[in-house]
Amino acid sequence: MNSIKYRHEHKLYINLGDYYVIRTRLKHLMKLDRNSKGDEGYFIRSIYFDDINDKALFEKIAGVNHREKFRIRFYNNDVSYIKLEKKIKNNGLTAKFSTLVSVDECNKILNEDIDWIRYKDDDLLKELYIKMKSELFRPKTIVDYNREAYTYSTGNVRVTFDKSIRTGIFSKKIFDKDIPTVKALDSNIIILEVKYDEFIPNIISDILQIGERRITSVSKYALSRAFG
Repeated sequence: MNSIKYRHEHKLYINLGDYYVIRTRLKHLMKLDRNSKGDEGYFIRSIYFDDINDKALFEKIAGVNHREKFRIRFYNNDVSYIKLEKKIKNNGLTAKFSTLVSVDECNKILNEDIDWIRYKDDDLLKELYIKMKSELFRPKTIVDYNREAYTYSTGNVRVTFDKSIRTGIFSKKIFDKDIPTVKALDSNIIILEVKYDEFIPNIISDILQIGERRITSVSKYALSRAFG
């Protein structure tokens, strides 16, 4: 983790009208993410961690310049590819580290059976272990949503639309497809995310009109924690 590759990341709320206009223009220019299941993209389920004082939540709300969050995530209900992720935000730039975990390892972590991590040669798992032991890190909430993603090679640009955001509130059963969830954001509101390396090509920024739209502090984790 010594060499950190930071990216620019902007998030904002848009309405359905904006979504359809931007989407129509992007589809002629950018490629649909290869993991997409048709035009509507793919399903993401995550479970987020926080400490006993909800540090990650309150630092997000307060807009702290340097902060981090941990989550476990998988896509399209495919449990053969599960990731433990750590995301860092530093003065508006973001970086992400990840490692693969199995269903069994994931269940053990969620049930606080973590002593086995001491024998793993994995820095990220060991960092989570230390936080669970010393800071009482625990899984807090499940977040579900559908993501429609587009990529553009120049500038390594990625534009995503996150829709149908729901939360599992207090449940930790991330492999249960039938857990009850509640809507965390109005269905008519979509989260637009734009990520890129050193620059964003004008042809993309003109479509998105990032400079004319209000960049907001959007967090699906914070939205979901409003319910518990």
